[in-house]
Amino acid sequence: MTIPTIQTDTARDPRYDILFQPVKIGPVTAPNRFYQVPHCNGMGREYPSSMAEMRGIKAEGGWGVVCTEQVEIHPSSELSPVIEGRLWDDADLPVFQKMCEKIHAHGALAGIEPCYDGTAAANRYSREVPMGPSARPVAYMDPVQARAMDATDIRNLRRWYVDAARRARRAGFDIIYVYAGHDLNSLSHFLSRRHNDRGDAYGGSLENRVRLLREVLEDTKAAVGDTCGIALRFGVEELLGDAGLSCEAEGRDVVEMLADYPDLWDVNLSG
Repeated sequence: MTIPTIQTDTARDPRYDILFQPVKIGPVTAPNRFYQVPHCNGMGREYPSSMAEMRGIKAEGGWGVVCTEQVEIHPSSELSPVIEGRLWDDADLPVFQKMCEKIHAHGALAGIEPCYDGTAAANRYSREVPMGPSARPVAYMDPVQARAMDATDIRNLRRWYVDAARRARRAGFDIIYVYAGHDLNSLSHFLSRRHNDRGDAYGGSLENRVRLLREVLEDTKAAVGDTCGIALRFGVEELLGDAGLSCEAEGRDVVEMLADYPDLWDVNLSG
């Protein structure tokens, strides 16, 4: 039996040449414009070798940037039994060092998405009381009540983000995210009038509600921005009308207020 062959034209349409050109992201340079944004794969902390191999295969296949899933930064915010990345302390570094080595072996950049789930998580494993901008029931897994963060909690949260960014740099990451999207973390919850009814400098007006996100961006950039690109993942449109962020209203306003802070914007529809 003769197996048919398919004739293909290997000449590339010049309109797409830009996709294959390097691009600077802050102090680092991606080899092309094929960018794998953060996404979960069910491996995370539970199957570190599989996770590293899977991300490495993406780099081998040609992606110029390969990112993690969301990565927990502190035991007071963890989404067990959901499998995510975890960067609570230095003991978690080897998992990500292995992943970065697999990605770098093929010339790609490695990105990480640190995340503080806040009122999205019940802390089934750590048993710590969840925290968020205001006292609310948590969104996932268990009927647990989160408490409102005070000024000390907010200072601690900013420090935890800085610690995570510095650990990420030690692990070998080239791009570090500040994640404020998908209604899944405290940075997005502080922005939201649905979650944030504070009466202090972090609540009320949009300028106040954006304060923590701006501070974490500033802190992260000051900590590692001379060596790592800083990306902001932001849910610019929640599809909730006046009840949520909209690309025609407050979502757009946030982009204008923070336009010059990140090296890369990763905007999405927040569900």
